[in-house]
Amino acid sequence: MYGVVTRNAEELDWAEFDTGFYEVKDVTGRHTDPVPNAVNMVSCFGDTATAETDPDLVPVDADGNRATRDSTFFDWGYICPSAGHYKNGLLEVVKACADANDDVRLDDVGFPRDGYCRCDRCEDTFAESEFDDWQAWRADVITEFVEEADKRIPGKLYLTLYPDPYPGHLYERAGLDLDALSEYVDEFVVPIYDTAYGTTYWLETLCRGFRDALDIPFSVELYAVDPDVENLIHAAEVAGEYADDVYFGYHASNARAALRRMDAETRDGKEWK
Repeated sequence: MYGVVTRNAEELDWAEFDTGFYEVKDVTGRHTDPVPNAVNMVSCFGDTATAETDPDLVPVDADGNRATRDSTFFDWGYICPSAGHYKNGLLEVVKACADANDDVRLDDVGFPRDGYCRCDRCEDTFAESEFDDWQAWRADVITEFVEEADKRIPGKLYLTLYPDPYPGHLYERAGLDLDALSEYVDEFVVPIYDTAYGTTYWLETLCRGFRDALDIPFSVELYAVDPDVENLIHAAEVAGEYADDVYFGYHASNARAALRRMDAETRDGKEWK
């Protein structure tokens, strides 16, 4: 099955796509209304606008490095997953999405990187918790948030994963306990982006790693903006050997061209003499 990830509502009805994902809240902090004919997507703890207007909510590591877009390693600003009122607001957005369509996708779930967060809010919450291990506490914070989101989603819950299947890396990086999350998540989505897909051995390696790491269905999201259509087709074929579904991100026209060509190549033609 093939799908599209888009910010343009009119592209959701294109016949080539079996599934459409619509960004309701993205990492810039931009909001729009959910739609009934798509899986509405919510960027949870990626929120540059809020990070800029409310800096007290930005995660920090033990050295005081802040998870903002002008810091090393971060392409957008993050919000601390321990910020209770922000999480409550997110859950309200999730509920609004689920009211429009039963299925919802959660993006940017987790702490921003290894070593985060060491803000006073996190230190106090950890100290008051039942946990002695900081990593286990982090994972519990994220799992509890996903559990609360799942209570508000009557249909399928999709959750995006950072493309690193190496054992323990997602747990250490973002506080994602894949076994615990699998109780609430119906399908993981792994964006594996490239601007060319000129070679695909690395794509196959990552897909195979996730196939071995996950016990529930997972899909791969490819970047459709820049790649040549032939390269995009090849990437989709490679991803499709391992993933349950393949989605194309942010260039519906390029994705549609790839799917039409793939469909044409599978049909038997007639030879005219």
